[in-house]
Amino acid sequence: MTERVIHNLAQGSDEWAQFRLTRFGASEAAAMLGISTKVKRTELLHMKHTGTPKEFSDWVQKNILDYGHEVEALARPLVEELIGDDLYPVTCSLGQLSASCDGLTMSEEIAFEHKQWNTSLADSVRAGVLPEEYWPQCQQIMLVTGAKKVIFVVSDGTFDNFERVEIEPDEAWFERLRTGWEQFSKDLASYEPRDIPVPPKAEAIMALPALAVQIRGEVITSNLPAFRSAAETFIASIKTELKTDEDFVQAAATVNFCDDAEKRLAAALDGAIAQMSTVDEVKRTVEHLIEQFRTKRLALDKLVEKRKKEIKESAVEERRQKYFDHVDALNNALGDVSIVVPTPDFVSAIKGLKTIASLYDKLDTALANGKIVADTAARDLRTKLDWYEPHAEAHGFLFRDLQTLIQKPSEDFQLAVTSRIAEHKRQEDEKEAKRKIDEAAAQATAPGNDGGAAIPISSSTAPVVAAADTGKSAAAPWFAPARTVPTSSPTLRLGQINERLAPIALTAEGLATLGFKHAATDKAAKLYHEEAFPQICAALIRHIETAVQDLEHAA
Repeated sequence: MTERVIHNLAQGSDEWAQFRLTRFGASEAAAMLGISTKVKRTELLHMKHTGTPKEFSDWVQKNILDYGHEVEALARPLVEELIGDDLYPVTCSLGQLSASCDGLTMSEEIAFEHKQWNTSLADSVRAGVLPEEYWPQCQQIMLVTGAKKVIFVVSDGTFDNFERVEIEPDEAWFERLRTGWEQFSKDLASYEPRDIPVPPKAEAIMALPALAVQIRGEVITSNLPAFRSAAETFIASIKTELKTDEDFVQAAATVNFCDDAEKRLAAALDGAIAQMSTVDEVKRTVEHLIEQFRTKRLALDKLVEKRKKEIKESAVEERRQKYFDHVDALNNALGDVSIVVPTPDFVSAIKGLKTIASLYDKLDTALANGKIVADTAARDLRTKLDWYEPHAEAHGFLFRDLQTLIQKPSEDFQLAVTSRIAEHKRQEDEKEAKRKIDEAAAQATAPGNDGGAAIPISSSTAPVVAAADTGKSAAAPWFAPARTVPTSSPTLRLGQINERLAPIALTAEGLATLGFKHAATDKAAKLYHEEAFPQICAALIRHIETAVQDLEHAA
């Protein structure tokens, strides 16, 4: 069993940074689950894979840790006053998981987690609601330390701005963290490093010369040839192969530039025409350039939308196929049954995203979470199968609907299996009992046995010969003993007779038709002589024999 370990590390030291680099920390749990508003899951994977201790420490400080160590130290005594106990900053680990606590009591029952004052967070905590992205850290602190609660505080180090909420352990969260880090570890092992891009900006677009045309009856001055050359060079240089976020940002800026160029050219043309309405060369050139800018702008604008759609669809399909491959591998390992879980909604996961980097991050996070759900379902089915296989080793034919049955909760599944097996055994026992009756009846009709009158009884399937308990083989004919005069007192109750003949059930009226009237009563109970019991069994056998013979004659 994995043991909890307390490490002698000063938070913020190089040794502490090295330790964090090799563990999965509580403050990283939200990013691992893809619910952090500060750090993307792909960023955490990248840093865990490529970060040196120094780089990792700087990155953690920037992206994960609050800039509130000073106010945290001021808030700690305030919490100690509230709980009446001392708190000590401590770093703990449980296997690969770790937690750097802002405070932990010596009994390790109460942990303290502090966040710097934030109005929005404070309002939520005041209302008793801890935002989801803070739950993973609190739950991992308790998972690692064994604490019974976390006092989550948002403050500026004074009671004037101080809000708190107490969080208790939740086994569902513990399981979510375990499975989440398990999947993260797998993704980390197969991670291929790539640069995490900064938000792209469009490069400066080459400036076109200002178009100048002066006309007084004829064109006096004009830089139109130079402008045309520059414009056509620019149009030819526009990039139309779009792959990265930078490409799309540049394309959008170019579309805007072309639109502006069209408008400026149109204005220059209008100005020239206003000076002289018949300057054909100027008019043709400017209109040609306007059309070139317009054509390029429209084509580029459509290309941007087309490429974004292609990239998005390709990325979604790639993750979806990876998910299906993962599920197929799980189902192949399970064998006769398969998991039933919803496919991750990759399309909804990227709804409204503008950049390729954010699109890939959300898709990868949705894929990881989908794998976690699938793995959990597979473990559940494997546990059920491990229980089922020895129970149903000889009764597999009863569970042709195993795929549907095994999806039930464990207790319901086990009850369904054991009940079905028990019912099958009961039916088999009834068939065997009927077989023995038929066999006894056949033996009883052998030469040397007397027939008897048909007497009605209330069961047609009971093993009568076995119930008589004479010690003789059930297959051998049983000759009825001669009637004797009773010498004992009537003490044999009708209920006792039925117990001996179970599952046959006789009534006092049925016994009377056999010739056995009760000899006495005890309140509502009918009493018989003990010596009559073998004679009753013999009469029953004769009745069965006669019934079989009648059936054969009728046939």
